[in-house]
Amino acid sequence: MVRGGSRVVWCAAVVLALAGCGRADVPPERRPAFESTEDLPEKLGADGTTIMVGDPDAKVKVHLYEDLRCPVCEQFETSGGGPQLRKAMLDRTATAQYTLASYLDDGVGGSGSKKAVNALRAALKEGKFLEYHEVLYLNQPEESVDGYTDAYLLKLAGQVEGLRSTAFDAAVKSMRYRDFVAASQKAYERAGGAEEPDGPGTPTAVINDKRIPAEASGVLQDGTAFTQLLQQIHANPWEWEATTL
Repeated sequence: MVRGGSRVVWCAAVVLALAGCGRADVPPERRPAFESTEDLPEKLGADGTTIMVGDPDAKVKVHLYEDLRCPVCEQFETSGGGPQLRKAMLDRTATAQYTLASYLDDGVGGSGSKKAVNALRAALKEGKFLEYHEVLYLNQPEESVDGYTDAYLLKLAGQVEGLRSTAFDAAVKSMRYRDFVAASQKAYERAGGAEEPDGPGTPTAVINDKRIPAEASGVLQDGTAFTQLLQQIHANPWEWEATTL
């Protein structure tokens, strides 16, 4: 859920212009593409909250801030730029970093976001984070419904081959990673800085350390434009680095 009051760092016209003029031909990487999302490396970052997926040497690094109950995040992950980002990850042209918030539990009520983040951390332990992350968004309950229950999370985990186990099920039911959930929410809030102490809103994307401003967030929901933006940054990263108001 995108929240108002975001500080504009880059004007929308510049971001969308970059997305529109990106070169379609991206030089192939030296190493072969990953065959499926199952092969993508996953790990917890040194900060203890950022989940990192993909080739760490990829030129384009996309840091996403999401709440699993956020319907706008679901749009991004299922029909917007999310599928295109996964393709870029498979091609080794981009890598993804995730900071998982749970503020909607307080705003809407319930504990579904916290439970989903805990379950995703348990999936990371099994090397199944990205696959489970995709399944959760494809089956996201209505925002107003606290639908990510233990039973539902375990049912969805059954769609990811090799994820269900005694250890995984116990981690979900006991909220084993509750400390991670709390730390992730704090990391999300810090990302908003002094002007957004409650966090930057979701989904927020920071690409190669530059945040796409709220006024240009439409590029996240346009698969073609998002693909072109990733390609342009990959081909000419210095242009993105030099982008200012």
